[in-house]
Amino acid sequence: MESAEVESDILRRVRTLLRELDGHHPACQSDRGMLRWTLHKKIDQNPSNSPVLVRILVKELERAERGDYRHYIIPLLHTLMYALIKAPCISDELCSRVYDFCKKLLTLPKPFCTIGLDYAARLKMERMAPGMLYQRMVISEQSLRSDPYPYQEKIFIFADPELLSEAICKALLTDTEAARVSQSPRACMCYVITHAMQAALSEGCDLSALRMQLQGMPSSEVEHWFQEVVMAVECTGSKVAADRGQHMERLQSIYNAILSSSPPGDAPLEGLQGTPLPNPNISFHLWTEDDQLWKELVLFIRPLSQSCEPDHLSQDLDNFEIQDIISDCECCEQTRFSVLSTDSGIERDLPPTSEEPFAPCSADTEQSRLHRKGGIKKKPSPLESVAFLQTGCNSPGVKPAAKVQRRAGIPTEPTAPLLRLHTARIVLLGDDRILGRLAQAYHSLRKRETRRVFLTPKLNLQFYYVPVTGQPGTLAAVPSSPSKHLVTDLFITDVIAYYVRMGAQPVCFQVYAVKVFFSSSAQEPAEDVFLTELRAQVQDSISPREVNPTKKKTTLDGPGIDLTVTYRKVVVSDRAKEVSLSLRSTGLSMKAIPANTAEDLACLNVDITEVVRINNLSGRSFSTVANKLKTCNIKIRSTEQRPFTLCLDKDSRRIYRNVISLEVSPCLEPSYCLQKSRTMKFSLHEAEDVGLVKYMPKSLLLPINTFAGVIQ
Repeated sequence: MESAEVESDILRRVRTLLRELDGHHPACQSDRGMLRWTLHKKIDQNPSNSPVLVRILVKELERAERGDYRHYIIPLLHTLMYALIKAPCISDELCSRVYDFCKKLLTLPKPFCTIGLDYAARLKMERMAPGMLYQRMVISEQSLRSDPYPYQEKIFIFADPELLSEAICKALLTDTEAARVSQSPRACMCYVITHAMQAALSEGCDLSALRMQLQGMPSSEVEHWFQEVVMAVECTGSKVAADRGQHMERLQSIYNAILSSSPPGDAPLEGLQGTPLPNPNISFHLWTEDDQLWKELVLFIRPLSQSCEPDHLSQDLDNFEIQDIISDCECCEQTRFSVLSTDSGIERDLPPTSEEPFAPCSADTEQSRLHRKGGIKKKPSPLESVAFLQTGCNSPGVKPAAKVQRRAGIPTEPTAPLLRLHTARIVLLGDDRILGRLAQAYHSLRKRETRRVFLTPKLNLQFYYVPVTGQPGTLAAVPSSPSKHLVTDLFITDVIAYYVRMGAQPVCFQVYAVKVFFSSSAQEPAEDVFLTELRAQVQDSISPREVNPTKKKTTLDGPGIDLTVTYRKVVVSDRAKEVSLSLRSTGLSMKAIPANTAEDLACLNVDITEVVRINNLSGRSFSTVANKLKTCNIKIRSTEQRPFTLCLDKDSRRIYRNVISLEVSPCLEPSYCLQKSRTMKFSLHEAEDVGLVKYMPKSLLLPINTFAGVIQ
């Protein structure tokens, strides 16, 4: 196609994408995301058109910013950056234009300024060291060994087996397996080399000759040149004021060295060609066990030996948990018994011995001797691990930790930030039920880390959610049964990879704790957590013994049961006010995630179906009205001792029967509870947070990554 026809075709596709964002395109009702996917696939077929797409997207972004079409900005910017990362070569002038637009976003509110700042920082590195973004993405996603950039990532897809159809499961298994088989570490290293050369040298790179030369090399030599290229790109990109010209000269010398043994050819250069961006390392799991997430994360951080057979997997993980308990007990025993010592621990205070004759020491020698003698290396206690726990529970939306006041005379040492080399990206496929299971697993994981810190210092956890529904849904929705095009061309894998790579704006959801009391005094109260919804309704079958015989019959007869509701009402002055009311109800629901995106995520929307008596000429009748409350803390009790049924997150596996009372409150961060309990032993002010506690996040928030975050 001629250049004018190519530009016209790409512009038409981009305008169609904008109509989808306005809701004026049929694709907005079904198969959302297909237009973006087909646009990138079109460019993959002819990578030399990448600069055309980037230029058109920049124009549309500038027009959207001038015309105040802000709902265009974030989707188009993600599309642009994805095309720029995959592009074989983008001119510095065009890259500078994108960089200038990202800087303009800094004047807008969140999340525009946040996304603009992130992309501006990436583009600054890309301009100095072309191909750096592609290189880092491939190295981390494929877990390639590289000292300059030692990061590793893995995508874990957890699906609800009760919701996903067998066809969808087979399609996902086929996609992930095909992606795994089609790429090898050697091939990915060759991709990094060829992409870096073409990004820096542009049309001066003979890509066909380079590929042929790399193909004939032994793997050890390919890895050598891979390390050379990575070192060159990382050294240039990490410098504050790097010289792009010197970087190109260094890559030119590496390029010449690779092709030094190949005979010179007379064939003309073929121009820009594309280098595939391999799909990330993805594993697919049907979520059938409660601790399945934790087990997979442990194996990702500390893989079992190659000699370990799959049958021994569960046993080894159980042994690991037993070792946790034993080590904790040993730690407690070591701290329980102590011996009074007069040794200061400083070497200069020791009396002189015959082996060490007395001699005057210089200042340097004296300073070098001021150190502790070697002793027993004690396992850190949970209290000493609070720094790790605090960093692990810090997420966007959580109150940042302030500086703790140091005691006079005790110098503070600067604490280095945690360097987490592993990133686990957890993608959930399902509905409210799988979100509830995630909240349970996340709460359990945080409690494990409070008892013994293991994952927190090493692992960066990122959560993603793809709703699965049979009805037309959002941009990320997948139907429960696949159509024909969903199981071809690795569509599902490509879409998930795009979401994971570009969806970096977290939305923090409050996890709520519920304490359930039962009608039988012999049954212990149950504690659980939920994320989306709690629903209660009158229990159908009631035996005569369950009804309190001493309770007098009230004048209000009819359906439902009598309830006492006590909740904390938040008034305009932001002061909590305790409110108590009595009513008759047939059921209630508490929703933690409102249907309207403009509503607050930090409170519960409680809907109580209240039974109201109506007196008329024909006699007494009853009707129901919706009693709506907004609160974070609520207690509900059946005054008749008649039980009701409780269901959490719409999950039939999480139903509680014969319930007479429940208490709901924001779930507390386990590390906060640990530090609070230890502080309470030495504090007279029980209600106040003193010491380190007041600098720690109090509530347990679950961050789920999205493309845009919370738009203000």
